[in-house]
Amino acid sequence: MAKLYFKYGAMGSSKSAQALITKFNYEELGMSVWLIKPSTDDRDGADIVRSRIGLEAVAQVITPEERIRAAYKQAGRHDVIIADESQFFTPAQIDELRDMVDDENIPVLCFGLRTDFLTHCFPGSQRLLELADSITEIKTVCACGKKATVNARIDAHGHVVTHGSQVFLGGNDSYIAMCHRCWRDKIAAQQGYDDTLL
Repeated sequence: MAKLYFKYGAMGSSKSAQALITKFNYEELGMSVWLIKPSTDDRDGADIVRSRIGLEAVAQVITPEERIRAAYKQAGRHDVIIADESQFFTPAQIDELRDMVDDENIPVLCFGLRTDFLTHCFPGSQRLLELADSITEIKTVCACGKKATVNARIDAHGHVVTHGSQVFLGGNDSYIAMCHRCWRDKIAAQQGYDDTLL
């Protein structure tokens, strides 16, 4: 039976690399993969999924208003769906992916962040946590050596940002994966620093 998978991790945990490796493995077995990504993520180009280690592939871009099921029908039949940056899909789109697993017996593997820079769940991720048959953490480490769970947003001066919109695209220059303690301690050490001026 097909399943809905949610594979999440902090920034820098090689989520996109894992998605692209999984795509390669399916294709090596002669299976057709529909690689998709939300339009919100345009860091590496609107239709590119790129990992930090240099792997990349062209993906179909899905806008927030778009029906995933309709896009899938237009794209043609595939054996598996792989979705990168799944946290940016709407809850309704996650519901559609869940229905596709059930109704069409097609496995759907979603890769993405669980929480934002303030440790709050993204709406798409929350829905995946509620609906996925399989939930797996892709682990990475904090500079202190502990498991990183927080996607700390940093400014140009290296300060941890504690205000702002949930979505702010950036790479290693804007985010650092940290354990919760280091994140909390770094914020406390910034006493008096006003990041609302950013």
